[in-house]
Amino acid sequence: MDRINVLIVEDTVDESNKLVKLLEDNNYKISGVASTFREALALFYKVEVDILIVDIFLNGIPEGITFAETITTIPESAKPFVFLTSSKDRQIFERAKLTKPYSFLLKPFNELEVLYAIEMAIEKFYKQSDVFFSDEEDTIISNDSLFIKKGKSLKKVLLSDIIYIEVEEKYCNIITEKEKFVILISLTKILNLLDTNFFYRTHRNYIVNSNKIIEIIPSDNLIILQGKHHITLSERYKQIIKKFRTLK
Repeated sequence: MDRINVLIVEDTVDESNKLVKLLEDNNYKISGVASTFREALALFYKVEVDILIVDIFLNGIPEGITFAETITTIPESAKPFVFLTSSKDRQIFERAKLTKPYSFLLKPFNELEVLYAIEMAIEKFYKQSDVFFSDEEDTIISNDSLFIKKGKSLKKVLLSDIIYIEVEEKYCNIITEKEKFVILISLTKILNLLDTNFFYRTHRNYIVNSNKIIEIIPSDNLIILQGKHHITLSERYKQIIKKFRTLK
């Protein structure tokens, strides 16, 4: 499981240091800090990034906007970003707005506003219609990850790290190698959101990640998963065995 990766584009060292401390204190991972357009672009294509905080003016030039314009030209590689600036120029605001940032924060930044802006940006960018809530946790599912809110932080769970999912009444337990998460959603709904090429229903209460299967024992209605987890394979779902190539 990974923390959410944030790339900071900021030319003022004091400001970037404050952002790094704030984000690390709230369980975010800093992918890198860039102070120029070229550094930012190089890092964007080199490191893992889930969201960016971008200062509009870099060394006195609105290169933060140029950077945003550049990374949004290819939709497949686009990431959500939040603008940070001390400028109150209306023309700069109008140009920045065209890049469709997920928030626009003024310096000196308010710590709570930064954290809220990141949460909202991630939710809006990744959720589409696939967001669901419980009293304690918010969860967003994207193509390859779950973003789960626990306490004051967001945790990123790669779908490839999920071993299995188990339903308990209205809740689903998501079991990974290192941690367990509880979210409020039906098993049927979450199955519809997952890639059925890899996630199979094996019982009315279980979904397994096929990449985590160690052994299938049809005679015992049993599937053994990575981490020595034992999952029931009911008669109704035994046809999943046909999905695997077998040697005789």
